[in-house]
Amino acid sequence: MSEQKQAESAAMVNQIESEEGRGEEREGDESKYSVKSLLWHGGSVYDAWFSCASNQVAQVLLTLPYSFSQMGMLSGLLLQVFYGLVGSWTAYLISVLYIEYRSRREREGASFKNHVIQWFEVLDGLLGPYWKGIGLAFNCTFLLFGTVIQLIACASNIYYINDRLDKRTWTYIFGACCATTVFIPSFHNYRIWSFLGLGMTTYTAWYLTIAAFVHGQVQGVTHSGPTKIVLYFTGATNILYTFGGHAVTVEIMHAMWKPQKFKYIYLLATLYVFTLTIPSASAVYWAFGDQLLTHANAFSLLPRSGFRDTAVILMLIHQFITFGFACTPLYFVWEKAVGVHDTKSIFVRAVARLPVVIPIWFFAIIFPFFGPINSAVGALLVSFTVYIIPVLAHMLTYRTAAARQNAVEKPPFFLPSWTAVYAMNVFVVVWVFVVGFGIGGWASMVNFIKQVSTFGLFAKCYQCRPPASQPQGGHH
Repeated sequence: MSEQKQAESAAMVNQIESEEGRGEEREGDESKYSVKSLLWHGGSVYDAWFSCASNQVAQVLLTLPYSFSQMGMLSGLLLQVFYGLVGSWTAYLISVLYIEYRSRREREGASFKNHVIQWFEVLDGLLGPYWKGIGLAFNCTFLLFGTVIQLIACASNIYYINDRLDKRTWTYIFGACCATTVFIPSFHNYRIWSFLGLGMTTYTAWYLTIAAFVHGQVQGVTHSGPTKIVLYFTGATNILYTFGGHAVTVEIMHAMWKPQKFKYIYLLATLYVFTLTIPSASAVYWAFGDQLLTHANAFSLLPRSGFRDTAVILMLIHQFITFGFACTPLYFVWEKAVGVHDTKSIFVRAVARLPVVIPIWFFAIIFPFFGPINSAVGALLVSFTVYIIPVLAHMLTYRTAAARQNAVEKPPFFLPSWTAVYAMNVFVVVWVFVVGFGIGGWASMVNFIKQVSTFGLFAKCYQCRPPASQPQGGHH
Protein backbone atom coordinates (compact mmCIF):
# COMPACT_ATOMS: atom_id res chain seq x y z
CA MET A 1 0.00 0.00 0.00
CA SER A 2 2.72 2.43 0.99
CA GLU A 3 4.65 1.66 -2.21
CA GLN A 4 1.55 2.51 -4.23
CA LYS A 5 1.21 5.79 -2.29
CA GLN A 6 4.88 6.58 -2.89
CA ALA A 7 4.42 5.92 -6.60
CA GLU A 8 1.41 8.25 -6.57
CA SER A 9 3.47 10.93 -4.80
CA ALA A 10 6.30 10.59 -7.30
CA ALA A 11 3.80 10.81 -10.17
CA MET A 12 2.31 13.93 -8.57
CA VAL A 13 5.73 15.60 -8.27
CA ASN A 14 6.38 14.78 -11.93
CA GLN A 15 2.99 16.21 -12.84
CA ILE A 16 3.77 19.47 -11.01
CA GLU A 17 7.12 19.61 -12.79
CA SER A 18 5.63 18.94 -16.21
CA GLU A 19 2.85 21.47 -15.64
CA GLU A 20 5.39 24.06 -14.53
CA GLY A 21 7.55 23.12 -17.51
CA ARG A 22 4.60 23.66 -19.84
CA GLY A 23 4.01 26.98 -18.08
CA GLU A 24 7.62 27.89 -18.76
CA GLU A 25 7.25 26.92 -22.41
CA ARG A 26 4.04 28.97 -22.66
CA GLU A 27 5.81 31.99 -21.20
CA GLY A 28 8.69 31.40 -23.61
CA ASP A 29 6.41 31.01 -26.64
CA GLU A 30 4.49 34.17 -25.81
CA SER A 31 7.56 36.37 -26.08
CA LYS A 32 10.60 34.24 -26.68
CA TYR A 33 12.99 37.02 -27.56
CA SER A 34 11.23 40.02 -26.04
CA VAL A 35 12.75 42.32 -23.44
CA LYS A 36 9.67 41.67 -21.32
CA SER A 37 10.42 37.97 -21.03
CA LEU A 38 14.07 38.69 -20.26
CA LEU A 39 13.46 41.25 -17.51
CA TRP A 40 9.98 40.48 -16.22
CA HIS A 41 9.11 36.76 -16.21
CA GLY A 42 11.38 34.94 -13.82
CA GLY A 43 10.81 31.42 -12.52
CA SER A 44 14.17 29.68 -12.76
CA VAL A 45 16.47 28.35 -10.03
CA TYR A 46 18.69 31.40 -10.62
CA ASP A 47 15.75 33.79 -10.15
CA ALA A 48 14.93 32.11 -6.85
CA TRP A 49 18.58 32.35 -5.75
CA PHE A 50 18.71 36.06 -6.59
CA SER A 51 15.38 36.61 -4.82
CA CYS A 52 16.56 34.84 -1.66
CA ALA A 53 19.99 36.47 -1.57
CA SER A 54 18.83 40.01 -2.32
CA ASN A 55 15.94 39.64 0.11
CA GLN A 56 18.26 38.55 2.95
CA VAL A 57 20.58 41.55 2.90
CA ALA A 58 19.33 45.07 2.63
CA GLN A 59 19.58 47.73 5.31
CA VAL A 60 20.68 45.08 7.85
CA LEU A 61 24.18 45.38 6.30
CA LEU A 62 24.32 48.83 7.84
CA THR A 63 23.31 47.65 11.33
CA LEU A 64 25.58 44.60 11.63
CA PRO A 65 28.63 46.69 12.67
CA TYR A 66 26.38 48.14 15.42
CA SER A 67 25.60 44.55 16.50
CA PHE A 68 29.33 43.73 16.54
CA SER A 69 29.95 46.70 18.86
CA GLN A 70 27.31 45.28 21.23
CA MET A 71 28.61 41.69 21.17
CA GLY A 72 32.30 41.83 20.28
CA MET A 73 33.98 40.49 17.14
CA LEU A 74 34.13 36.78 17.98
CA SER A 75 30.47 36.43 19.01
CA GLY A 76 29.40 38.48 15.99
CA LEU A 77 31.22 36.16 13.59
CA LEU A 78 30.15 32.91 15.26
CA LEU A 79 26.49 33.89 15.56
CA GLN A 80 26.32 34.99 11.91
CA VAL A 81 27.45 31.54 10.79
CA PHE A 82 25.21 29.80 13.33
CA TYR A 83 22.01 31.72 12.51
CA GLY A 84 22.78 31.54 8.78
CA LEU A 85 22.83 27.74 8.95
CA VAL A 86 19.76 27.54 11.24
CA GLY A 87 17.88 29.90 8.91
CA SER A 88 18.80 27.72 5.92
CA TRP A 89 17.51 24.65 7.75
CA THR A 90 14.11 26.21 8.50
CA ALA A 91 13.83 27.50 4.91
CA TYR A 92 14.44 23.91 3.80
CA LEU A 93 11.63 22.70 6.11
CA ILE A 94 9.26 25.34 4.70
CA SER A 95 10.06 24.12 1.17
CA VAL A 96 9.33 20.50 2.18
CA LEU A 97 5.96 21.49 3.68
CA TYR A 98 5.06 23.52 0.58
CA ILE A 99 5.73 20.52 -1.72
CA GLU A 100 3.75 18.24 0.63
CA TYR A 101 0.76 20.61 0.68
CA ARG A 102 0.80 21.28 -3.05
CA SER A 103 1.07 17.63 -4.05
CA ARG A 104 -1.82 16.70 -1.70
CA ARG A 105 -4.02 19.50 -3.10
CA GLU A 106 -3.22 18.69 -6.72
CA ARG A 107 -4.01 15.03 -6.03
CA GLU A 108 -7.48 16.33 -5.13
CA GLY A 109 -7.67 18.19 -8.46
CA ALA A 110 -6.87 21.75 -7.26
CA SER A 111 -5.40 24.20 -9.76
CA PHE A 112 -3.15 27.13 -8.84
CA LYS A 113 -3.13 28.87 -12.21
CA ASN A 114 -4.33 32.24 -10.86
CA HIS A 115 -3.66 31.61 -7.20
CA VAL A 116 -0.42 32.22 -5.28
CA ILE A 117 0.02 29.70 -2.47
CA GLN A 118 1.05 31.35 0.80
CA TRP A 119 2.54 30.02 4.03
CA PHE A 120 -0.68 30.32 6.05
CA GLU A 121 -2.50 28.21 3.41
CA VAL A 122 0.18 25.52 3.69
CA LEU A 123 -0.33 25.48 7.48
CA ASP A 124 -4.12 25.38 7.03
CA GLY A 125 -3.96 22.49 4.56
CA LEU A 126 -1.54 20.40 6.62
CA LEU A 127 -2.50 21.25 10.22
CA GLY A 128 -5.88 23.02 10.21
CA PRO A 129 -7.39 26.48 10.82
CA TYR A 130 -5.81 27.06 14.24
CA TRP A 131 -2.33 26.89 12.73
CA LYS A 132 -3.47 28.99 9.78
CA GLY A 133 -4.47 31.76 12.23
CA ILE A 134 -1.14 31.63 14.07
CA GLY A 135 0.86 31.61 10.83
CA LEU A 136 -1.16 34.46 9.35
CA ALA A 137 -0.88 36.63 12.47
CA PHE A 138 2.88 36.23 12.87
CA ASN A 139 3.71 36.43 9.17
CA CYS A 140 1.62 39.52 8.49
CA THR A 141 2.90 41.35 11.58
CA PHE A 142 6.51 40.48 10.72
CA LEU A 143 6.12 41.59 7.09
CA LEU A 144 4.36 44.77 8.21
CA PHE A 145 7.29 45.72 10.46
CA GLY A 146 9.78 44.48 7.87
CA THR A 147 8.42 47.07 5.45
CA VAL A 148 8.35 49.70 8.22
CA ILE A 149 12.09 49.05 8.75
CA GLN A 150 12.75 49.60 5.02
CA LEU A 151 11.04 53.00 5.17
CA ILE A 152 12.98 54.03 8.29
CA ALA A 153 16.18 52.90 6.60
CA CYS A 154 15.41 54.93 3.46
CA ALA A 155 14.98 58.10 5.51
CA SER A 156 18.06 57.34 7.62
CA ASN A 157 20.25 56.82 4.55
CA ILE A 158 19.16 59.74 2.36
CA TYR A 159 19.82 62.07 5.29
CA TYR A 160 23.56 61.39 4.88
CA ILE A 161 23.41 62.86 1.36
CA ASN A 162 20.85 65.62 1.94
CA ASP A 163 20.31 66.84 5.51
CA ARG A 164 18.32 69.91 4.53
CA LEU A 165 15.20 67.86 5.27
CA ASP A 166 14.82 65.97 8.55
CA LYS A 167 14.41 62.18 8.58
CA ARG A 168 10.67 62.34 9.27
CA THR A 169 10.06 64.42 6.13
CA TRP A 170 12.12 61.93 4.13
CA THR A 171 9.92 59.14 5.54
CA TYR A 172 6.82 60.88 4.12
CA ILE A 173 8.50 61.18 0.71
CA PHE A 174 9.71 57.57 0.56
CA GLY A 175 6.35 56.30 1.78
CA ALA A 176 4.80 57.81 -1.33
CA CYS A 177 7.52 56.33 -3.56
CA CYS A 178 7.18 52.84 -2.04
CA ALA A 179 3.41 52.90 -2.54
CA THR A 180 4.11 52.40 -6.27
CA THR A 181 4.99 48.73 -5.54
CA VAL A 182 1.24 48.03 -5.67
CA PHE A 183 1.65 47.79 -9.46
CA ILE A 184 4.08 44.81 -9.38
CA PRO A 185 1.78 41.75 -9.73
CA SER A 186 3.85 38.90 -8.19
CA PHE A 187 7.31 37.45 -7.55
CA HIS A 188 7.53 36.32 -11.19
CA ASN A 189 8.03 39.99 -11.97
CA TYR A 190 11.00 40.64 -9.70
CA ARG A 191 13.66 39.09 -11.95
CA ILE A 192 15.49 42.30 -12.91
CA TRP A 193 14.91 43.83 -9.46
CA SER A 194 16.45 40.86 -7.61
CA PHE A 195 19.44 40.92 -9.91
CA LEU A 196 19.98 44.66 -9.45
CA GLY A 197 19.28 44.48 -5.72
CA LEU A 198 22.00 41.92 -5.12
CA GLY A 199 24.45 43.93 -7.20
CA MET A 200 23.66 46.99 -5.08
CA THR A 201 24.18 45.27 -1.73
CA THR A 202 27.38 43.68 -3.04
CA TYR A 203 28.72 47.13 -3.92
CA THR A 204 27.65 48.58 -0.57
CA ALA A 205 29.17 45.73 1.45
CA TRP A 206 32.53 46.03 -0.29
CA TYR A 207 32.40 49.83 -0.09
CA LEU A 208 31.95 49.53 3.72
CA THR A 209 34.82 47.02 3.94
CA ILE A 210 37.30 49.00 1.81
CA ALA A 211 36.30 52.43 3.17
CA ALA A 212 36.78 51.21 6.76
CA PHE A 213 40.29 49.91 5.97
CA VAL A 214 41.23 53.05 4.00
CA HIS A 215 39.95 55.23 6.85
CA GLY A 216 41.91 53.17 9.38
CA GLN A 217 41.21 52.96 13.08
CA VAL A 218 39.96 56.14 14.75
CA GLN A 219 42.25 57.68 17.35
CA GLY A 220 41.99 55.91 20.69
CA VAL A 221 39.65 53.25 19.27
CA THR A 222 38.26 50.84 21.87
CA HIS A 223 36.57 47.48 21.33
CA SER A 224 35.04 46.88 24.74
CA GLY A 225 32.06 44.70 23.69
CA PRO A 226 30.44 42.79 25.16
CA THR A 227 29.95 44.91 28.28
CA LYS A 228 26.22 44.65 29.04
CA ILE A 229 24.03 41.58 28.78
CA VAL A 230 21.18 43.74 27.39
CA LEU A 231 23.34 44.98 24.53
CA TYR A 232 24.81 41.52 23.87
CA PHE A 233 21.42 39.90 23.30
CA THR A 234 20.09 42.92 21.40
CA GLY A 235 22.95 42.41 18.94
CA ALA A 236 22.32 38.66 18.82
CA THR A 237 18.66 39.16 17.88
CA ASN A 238 19.64 41.58 15.11
CA ILE A 239 21.76 38.75 13.63
CA LEU A 240 18.84 36.34 14.10
CA TYR A 241 16.77 38.89 12.13
CA THR A 242 19.46 39.11 9.39
CA PHE A 243 19.09 35.44 8.46
CA GLY A 244 15.33 35.38 8.99
CA GLY A 245 14.44 36.83 5.62
CA HIS A 246 12.30 33.88 4.59
CA ALA A 247 8.84 35.08 5.48
CA VAL A 248 8.42 35.18 1.69
CA THR A 249 9.94 31.74 0.96
CA VAL A 250 6.65 30.14 -0.09
CA GLU A 251 5.84 32.98 -2.49
CA ILE A 252 9.34 32.76 -4.03
CA MET A 253 8.94 28.98 -4.41
CA HIS A 254 5.51 29.34 -5.96
CA ALA A 255 6.97 31.70 -8.57
CA MET A 256 9.40 28.96 -9.66
CA TRP A 257 8.69 26.78 -12.65
CA LYS A 258 10.01 23.78 -10.68
CA PRO A 259 9.61 24.44 -6.94
CA GLN A 260 11.13 21.03 -6.07
CA LYS A 261 14.51 22.51 -6.95
CA PHE A 262 14.27 25.08 -4.16
CA LYS A 263 15.58 22.78 -1.39
CA TYR A 264 19.15 24.03 -1.09
CA ILE A 265 18.81 27.41 -2.81
CA TYR A 266 18.42 29.27 0.49
CA LEU A 267 21.64 27.74 1.84
CA LEU A 268 23.54 28.73 -1.32
CA ALA A 269 22.11 32.25 -1.02
CA THR A 270 23.20 32.41 2.64
CA LEU A 271 26.76 31.34 1.80
CA TYR A 272 26.97 34.24 -0.67
CA VAL A 273 25.50 36.62 1.91
CA PHE A 274 28.31 35.62 4.33
CA THR A 275 30.81 37.05 1.81
CA LEU A 276 29.06 40.42 2.18
CA THR A 277 28.14 40.60 5.87
CA ILE A 278 31.24 39.13 7.56
CA PRO A 279 33.93 41.33 5.90
CA SER A 280 31.87 44.57 6.10
CA ALA A 281 30.75 44.21 9.73
CA SER A 282 34.22 43.15 10.88
CA ALA A 283 36.01 45.97 9.04
CA VAL A 284 33.71 48.76 10.20
CA TYR A 285 33.83 47.51 13.81
CA TRP A 286 37.64 47.25 13.59
CA ALA A 287 37.86 50.88 12.41
CA PHE A 288 35.33 52.55 14.71
CA GLY A 289 34.90 50.22 17.70
CA ASP A 290 32.67 51.56 20.47
CA GLN A 291 31.62 54.64 18.47
CA LEU A 292 29.15 52.31 16.75
CA LEU A 293 27.19 51.93 20.00
CA THR A 294 25.65 55.36 19.32
CA HIS A 295 25.66 55.07 15.52
CA ALA A 296 23.31 52.28 14.45
CA ASN A 297 23.78 53.18 10.76
CA ALA A 298 27.34 52.47 9.54
CA PHE A 299 27.07 55.25 6.91
CA SER A 300 27.00 57.85 9.69
CA LEU A 301 30.64 57.24 10.64
CA LEU A 302 32.29 57.05 7.23
CA PRO A 303 33.48 60.33 5.71
CA ARG A 304 31.47 61.70 2.83
CA SER A 305 32.76 60.80 -0.64
CA GLY A 306 31.47 59.94 -4.09
CA PHE A 307 31.78 56.25 -3.21
CA ARG A 308 29.72 56.70 -0.05
CA ASP A 309 27.04 58.70 -1.85
CA THR A 310 26.86 55.96 -4.52
CA ALA A 311 26.46 53.33 -1.79
CA VAL A 312 23.69 55.36 -0.13
CA ILE A 313 21.79 55.77 -3.41
CA LEU A 314 22.15 52.08 -4.30
CA MET A 315 20.92 51.09 -0.83
CA LEU A 316 17.92 53.39 -1.26
CA ILE A 317 16.98 51.69 -4.52
CA HIS A 318 17.50 48.28 -2.93
CA GLN A 319 15.34 49.22 0.05
CA PHE A 320 12.59 50.19 -2.36
CA ILE A 321 12.92 46.72 -3.95
CA THR A 322 12.95 45.02 -0.53
CA PHE A 323 9.88 47.03 0.47
CA GLY A 324 8.10 45.50 -2.53
CA PHE A 325 9.39 42.04 -1.61
CA ALA A 326 8.10 42.23 1.95
CA CYS A 327 4.86 43.95 1.00
CA THR A 328 3.83 41.65 -1.87
CA PRO A 329 2.70 38.78 0.45
CA LEU A 330 0.69 41.35 2.45
CA TYR A 331 -0.88 42.52 -0.81
CA PHE A 332 -1.82 38.90 -1.61
CA VAL A 333 -3.41 38.38 1.83
CA TRP A 334 -5.36 41.62 1.49
CA GLU A 335 -6.48 40.78 -2.08
CA LYS A 336 -7.80 37.41 -0.87
CA ALA A 337 -9.59 39.12 2.05
CA VAL A 338 -11.36 41.65 -0.20
CA GLY A 339 -11.97 39.15 -3.03
CA VAL A 340 -9.87 40.53 -5.89
CA HIS A 341 -6.95 38.05 -5.87
CA ASP A 342 -8.17 36.18 -8.97
CA THR A 343 -8.83 39.38 -10.94
CA LYS A 344 -6.74 39.70 -14.10
CA SER A 345 -6.74 43.52 -14.02
CA ILE A 346 -3.50 44.87 -12.52
CA PHE A 347 -5.15 48.26 -12.01
CA VAL A 348 -8.02 46.85 -9.90
CA ARG A 349 -5.56 44.91 -7.76
CA ALA A 350 -3.29 47.94 -7.38
CA VAL A 351 -6.13 50.15 -6.13
CA ALA A 352 -7.28 47.41 -3.73
CA ARG A 353 -3.72 47.12 -2.34
CA LEU A 354 -3.25 50.79 -1.40
CA PRO A 355 -4.78 50.53 2.14
CA VAL A 356 -1.91 48.14 3.05
CA VAL A 357 0.69 50.91 2.64
CA ILE A 358 -0.98 53.40 5.04
CA PRO A 359 -0.31 51.63 8.40
CA ILE A 360 3.30 50.95 7.28
CA TRP A 361 3.82 54.66 6.67
CA PHE A 362 2.25 55.49 10.04
CA PHE A 363 4.43 53.07 12.08
CA ALA A 364 7.61 54.28 10.36
CA ILE A 365 6.84 57.80 11.55
CA ILE A 366 5.97 56.70 15.13
CA PHE A 367 9.04 54.45 15.69
CA PRO A 368 11.94 55.82 13.60
CA PHE A 369 14.59 53.88 15.59
CA PHE A 370 17.03 52.47 13.06
CA GLY A 371 18.81 49.46 14.59
CA PRO A 372 16.85 48.89 17.82
CA ILE A 373 13.65 48.14 15.88
CA ASN A 374 15.48 45.41 13.91
CA SER A 375 16.35 43.64 17.16
CA ALA A 376 12.83 43.98 18.58
CA VAL A 377 11.26 42.59 15.39
CA GLY A 378 13.88 39.82 15.34
CA ALA A 379 13.18 38.69 18.89
CA LEU A 380 9.39 39.00 19.00
CA LEU A 381 8.37 38.14 15.43
CA VAL A 382 11.17 36.52 13.41
CA SER A 383 11.88 33.98 16.16
CA PHE A 384 8.37 32.52 15.71
CA THR A 385 7.59 33.29 12.07
CA VAL A 386 10.80 32.00 10.58
CA TYR A 387 12.24 29.56 13.10
CA ILE A 388 9.79 28.12 15.65
CA ILE A 389 6.51 27.80 13.67
CA PRO A 390 8.03 26.09 10.57
CA VAL A 391 9.92 23.60 12.77
CA LEU A 392 6.86 22.74 14.90
CA ALA A 393 4.71 22.48 11.75
CA HIS A 394 7.19 20.02 10.22
CA MET A 395 7.28 17.91 13.39
CA LEU A 396 3.48 17.76 13.62
CA THR A 397 2.94 17.10 9.90
CA TYR A 398 5.18 14.01 10.05
CA ARG A 399 4.36 12.87 13.59
CA THR A 400 2.70 9.60 12.47
CA ALA A 401 4.46 6.62 10.91
CA ALA A 402 2.03 6.75 7.94
CA ALA A 403 2.80 10.43 7.24
CA ARG A 404 6.56 9.73 7.34
CA GLN A 405 6.17 6.72 5.06
CA ASN A 406 4.10 8.62 2.50
CA ALA A 407 6.10 11.87 2.67
CA VAL A 408 6.70 13.37 -0.78
CA GLU A 409 10.12 14.60 0.38
CA LYS A 410 12.26 12.21 2.42
CA PRO A 411 14.84 13.37 5.02
CA PRO A 412 17.89 15.07 3.46
CA PHE A 413 21.08 13.19 2.63
CA PHE A 414 22.99 14.85 5.51
CA LEU A 415 20.37 13.79 8.12
CA PRO A 416 19.14 10.52 6.62
CA SER A 417 16.92 9.36 9.50
CA TRP A 418 13.67 10.90 10.79
CA THR A 419 15.08 10.66 14.33
CA ALA A 420 18.01 12.92 13.37
CA VAL A 421 15.60 15.40 11.75
CA TYR A 422 13.47 15.47 14.91
CA ALA A 423 16.54 15.93 17.15
CA MET A 424 17.67 18.87 15.00
CA ASN A 425 14.17 20.37 15.13
CA VAL A 426 13.93 20.12 18.92
CA PHE A 427 17.31 21.83 19.28
CA VAL A 428 16.24 24.72 17.00
CA VAL A 429 12.93 25.25 18.84
CA VAL A 430 14.51 25.24 22.30
CA TRP A 431 17.44 27.47 21.31
CA VAL A 432 15.39 30.08 19.46
CA PHE A 433 12.65 30.13 22.11
CA VAL A 434 15.02 30.55 25.06
CA VAL A 435 17.85 32.63 23.54
CA GLY A 436 16.07 34.40 20.67
CA PHE A 437 12.57 35.06 21.97
CA GLY A 438 13.14 34.88 25.75
CA ILE A 439 16.45 36.58 26.53
CA GLY A 440 16.61 38.39 23.17
CA GLY A 441 13.04 39.67 23.55
CA TRP A 442 13.79 41.03 27.01
CA ALA A 443 17.05 42.68 25.90
CA SER A 444 15.72 44.23 22.70
CA MET A 445 12.59 45.61 24.39
CA VAL A 446 14.67 47.16 27.20
CA ASN A 447 16.84 48.79 24.52
CA PHE A 448 13.82 49.85 22.44
CA ILE A 449 12.05 51.43 25.44
CA LYS A 450 15.28 53.30 26.27
CA GLN A 451 15.28 54.78 22.73
CA VAL A 452 11.62 55.83 23.10
CA SER A 453 12.30 57.51 26.45
CA THR A 454 15.43 59.22 25.05
CA PHE A 455 14.08 60.38 21.68
CA GLY A 456 10.30 60.13 22.14
CA LEU A 457 7.71 58.75 19.71
CA PHE A 458 7.43 60.53 16.35
CA ALA A 459 11.11 61.57 16.76
CA LYS A 460 11.80 64.14 14.07
CA CYS A 461 15.42 63.17 13.49
CA TYR A 462 16.71 60.02 15.28
CA GLN A 463 20.49 60.00 15.92
CA CYS A 464 21.01 63.14 13.85
CA ARG A 465 23.90 65.47 14.48
CA PRO A 466 23.14 68.64 16.47
CA PRO A 467 22.20 71.79 14.50
CA ALA A 468 25.65 73.30 15.03
CA SER A 469 27.07 70.55 12.86
CA GLN A 470 30.64 70.05 11.93
CA PRO A 471 31.67 70.20 8.25
CA GLN A 472 30.11 67.63 5.99
CA GLY A 473 33.29 65.64 5.55
CA GLY A 474 33.58 64.98 9.29
CA HIS A 475 32.11 62.16 11.36
CA HIS A 476 28.58 62.58 12.61
